[in-house]
Amino acid sequence: MLTSTTRKRWTIKPPGNIETVRALSKELNISLVLANLLVQRGVKTFDEAKKFFRPSLDDLHDPYLMKDMTRAIERLERALGDGEKILVYGDYDVDGTTAVALVYSFLKTLNANVDYYLPDRYKEGYGISTQGIDYAAENNFSLVIALDCGIKSVDKIKYANEKKDLPAGRQVDFIICDHHRPGEIIPEAVAVLDPKRDDCEYPFKELSGCGVGFKLVQAFAVKHDIPFEDLFPYLDLVAVSTAADIVPITGENRVLTFFGLNWLNANPRPGIQAILELTNVKKRLTVSDIVFIIGPRINAAGRMQDARQAVELLITANKEDALSEGKKTNETNLERRSVDSAITEHAFRMIEDDELHHARKTTVLFYPQWHKGVIGIVASRLTEKYYRPTIVLTESNGKATGSARSVKGFDIYNAIESCSDLLEQFGGHTHAAGLTLKLENVRPFQEKFEDVVSSTIEEHLLVQQVEIDSDLKLSEITPSFFNVLQQFSPFGPGNMHPVFRSTEVWDTGYAKIVGNNHLKFTATQAGNSNLPAAGRNYFNAIGFNLGEYLPLINRKLPFSICYTIEENEFNGKVSLQLNVKDIAVL
Repeated sequence: MLTSTTRKRWTIKPPGNIETVRALSKELNISLVLANLLVQRGVKTFDEAKKFFRPSLDDLHDPYLMKDMTRAIERLERALGDGEKILVYGDYDVDGTTAVALVYSFLKTLNANVDYYLPDRYKEGYGISTQGIDYAAENNFSLVIALDCGIKSVDKIKYANEKKDLPAGRQVDFIICDHHRPGEIIPEAVAVLDPKRDDCEYPFKELSGCGVGFKLVQAFAVKHDIPFEDLFPYLDLVAVSTAADIVPITGENRVLTFFGLNWLNANPRPGIQAILELTNVKKRLTVSDIVFIIGPRINAAGRMQDARQAVELLITANKEDALSEGKKTNETNLERRSVDSAITEHAFRMIEDDELHHARKTTVLFYPQWHKGVIGIVASRLTEKYYRPTIVLTESNGKATGSARSVKGFDIYNAIESCSDLLEQFGGHTHAAGLTLKLENVRPFQEKFEDVVSSTIEEHLLVQQVEIDSDLKLSEITPSFFNVLQQFSPFGPGNMHPVFRSTEVWDTGYAKIVGNNHLKFTATQAGNSNLPAAGRNYFNAIGFNLGEYLPLINRKLPFSICYTIEENEFNGKVSLQLNVKDIAVL
């Protein structure tokens, strides 16, 4: 292990079995480094490599393997056959709004009597609300399809089941499509689709909420002989949700994201096209573009105003309407960024002014006036800076409500669950969660959460990790090497951009700081220092927020770098660039 001048720790992944790597390298006619990357990802044979490099729709699982799918389709068929009013209900984030757009759009093609509903983040909070149920009952919606929420709404579903005064003796039935971890009790809905249910044998557990909604649509299509090709226009929404919700891009998610990105690039829906035009994006979209460009703009509507704005953007077929909605979304995102920045700076000051904070293993901040819509982003920024399990709380409707973010390798959901006696409600994943508690329980929760985390977290998890896939010589970075590397995409959790380490590197002497503390330099390697200049390997390198290293690399002494390889376009010229994650002295 190498240690850097910052608090990052460099770890090298164990290499794959050497005989397997050599055999795969020979079979695929690729370098040992590339073959090793495949083996590290569980790809060990020619056929597995073919499936990895060429995802196939044949590898999607039968949707009827999901618990309650048959019941869900039967109830949906009855609603369609009887002309019942159907309400598509979803969470207000990217995953929820894309899921609503997908299921609503599909049902419209069936001439369903359908509308959609998104709860108000500030008046109703997360998930299924009594207000939403009342709205459904008052407007005679006898079937509600809840997307990206509902798995822990036991009391709310019980409340809905008591709504029995609708026309024709109907009641408000729910089909839940969720992907969050269930509680001990499953809600008594007509059907509860969630691959994380203990009693669900669906082979892939990591679908996004929109992904579960897509499986519902796929199941209906299978039963009614609708060609899968007719579902292609919805795959872009699945790709956006999968990328933005930071779920693993492995298994079925890899297939859905691969084809979703292809559709997104070839046939962007008017709303997405509007975002791209307004942000002047003209290149082929990747998962990273969804995470940093598309996702935040879709998210902004639910964070700052009304999530219906995001759904309208995603479902409109009119380019002029899309551009108009896109401009609103862009403006909302600018507002979000301003609020987010101000609250983040405030949070930084609160931490720096608290001498006791530096000895803690958690960050739990509460400030009643913080904007509820951005506290999840603020929690992420605090986690990046101080690298400890983090919860940011604000006041809403007389209670403290907040978002939690974890460090790699620590299950924050379990830690929060251990404090459930102090909570009104909570839910989420291993690395992110939401919670609500009484105001008087904020201080006791801060102390108990600190005790729980301190007693369970391993010390090394509090130091940010740079996980390195392989050592690499700069001379091994060629266009053909990069072309194969690109076929490892789509990248994301479970299949991250490979990170390489190169040692005995030095700068050619023109390193500088650009932008907001970004380090820019030209890297070459000691191994070819005796070659004439024309024979050496030079690569432009950029280290975001690594300006502190400028004095180190200006010493004219060798150093080590860990980095990913990417394409950079400047003045119409495309070249390979090293995106440096960290630098270490030898």
